[in-house]
Amino acid sequence: MADDRAVASAAADRGSQNLITRVVVAAVLAPVTIAIAYAGGWWWALLVTVVAIGLYIEWLSVVGAMQQRWASAVGAGALALAGVAVAANRAGVAAALIGIGVLGAAASSSVRRSWAGGGLLYAGLALLASVLLRHDPETGFGALIFVLLVVWVTDIGGYFAGRGIGGPKLWPQVSPKKTWAGAVGGLAASLLVALVASALGFGPAATLLLLAAALSVVSQLGDLFESAIKRNFGVKDSSHIIPGHGGLLDRLDGFVAAIVVAALIGFIRGGADGVGRGLLVW
Repeated sequence: MADDRAVASAAADRGSQNLITRVVVAAVLAPVTIAIAYAGGWWWALLVTVVAIGLYIEWLSVVGAMQQRWASAVGAGALALAGVAVAANRAGVAAALIGIGVLGAAASSSVRRSWAGGGLLYAGLALLASVLLRHDPETGFGALIFVLLVVWVTDIGGYFAGRGIGGPKLWPQVSPKKTWAGAVGGLAASLLVALVASALGFGPAATLLLLAAALSVVSQLGDLFESAIKRNFGVKDSSHIIPGHGGLLDRLDGFVAAIVVAALIGFIRGGADGVGRGLLVW
């Protein structure tokens, strides 16, 4: 009995230390991200491109294709060129480069070709969506911050609701720790962001509530998608590059899904030059 209590106490201590690490790292990374997003232009495109390359490299590691040097080089090169193109307002060229890169990465990999190509598509879509959404000089920054805040509070609300309430698991075969309470808590937190955004004049409350709810759900599905891939390949963390958070894939899985859907909505309504406006102006 005493041994059980000691094990439980040690686990609780590790959990507390990990939470403190997560909070400290987030408190540093979040303001830096927001500052670069505010600067926009080539600064934001550079950050997004570097992160996209990191996402692709981690993806190859997770699926067991990291030894495919040519696939790594082709993918990183395609993402770098696409980043330059989209930053120069050549979204069509960037999309074509990513498409060529997907084919090149798959062709240059001797194992798991579809996974190598799929990873580049995943990272490439995140790159395009993130830069295009911010590119709008009038509403791009507000649109990007709206998506970031929805994703962040969904994660935070889900974490604390899941830990504090517990209850039935959301999808135990894929993510044993996630609960329905956490999913609902994350969704509820995202609705608060929508209400605040509406109060600040970013748009009608009903529209922003629906948008926040949709992006929150998509964010959680993106998290589950990445968890399913890791479980399929028997991997716990995509890397340990971010203390307390794991890898870039672990930290940005929800954001990638949300930003791609947000940019798609904005593109449909505002075109390539008005993605941010298309998302927020209704």
